[in-house]
Order: sequence, then structure tokens, then C-alpha cells
Amino acid sequence: MQSMSEIDWELVGGMLRNVQCALTTIEERFQEVPDAEFFRSQAGWERRDGICMLFIAIGESFKQIDDLTNKTFLSRYPEIDRRKLIGFRNIIAHNYFDIDEDVLYENCQTHLPSLLATVNHMIEEFEKNHAGS
Repeated sequence: MQSMSEIDWELVGGMLRNVQCALTTIEERFQEVPDAEFFRSQAGWERRDGICMLFIAIGESFKQIDDLTNKTFLSRYPEIDRRKLIGFRNIIAHNYFDIDEDVLYENCQTHLPSLLATVNHMIEEFEKNHAGS
């Protein structure tokens, strides 16, 4: 196990900014989604695919951040249920043809705003604590 001084904080910071960008993109794409039924339509498939791809990237980034920081960084933010987020990523990645559009819609509608707010807060704290790392 690596010590806190051996953690590549620059890499962690870059990953957090990538997550922030992905969440912002999901938020923008989701604004055009009137309901879960839209994801089932031919017009909504592309938007669903794009949002799912970003959720896969977010889940993978959180998994890597957890690994890089020996599970010490994300654990400071209990408002993010990283196990559920990583699990959602796994469902999308491994059971793509079984995606429940209602669950996807609910996650975007209900959880996305608070997740983005938390990631923004994480980045603010990160930049205060690791400036120049």
C-alpha cells in the first residue's frame, strides 16, 4: 500500500476534473429528455447511449480514484455512494442491452444535480489542499 505522499495527486485532480466535465455534459444532454419513454424512442437512443457512456467513464474514474488513494479520498464524501455509482457503471457496461430506461432517467433526474454539486465541492477542496502537488 502506498503512503499519502506517494499518491499521484495531479492524476487524481485530473480525473476529478474529467468527472466534472462528464457530469456537466450529462446535465446538458439530459435537459432535452422529457421523460424515460424518450430513451426508448429511436430519437432518444443516441442521447441514451451518450449519457450511458459518460456514466461508464464516471464510474471507472471513481473506481480508479479509490484505488489510487487507497480508498482514503472518496471516503471523505459519504454523500457519494461510490459502490452504487460503480455498480451502475458495471450494469451499463456489462448488461448494456438490459438497461432500464426508467432507472437511467431517475438517476439523471434525481441524483445528477447533487452528484455534480458534490464533485464541484470535492474539486474546490482538492485544489485548496493539493495546489502544486
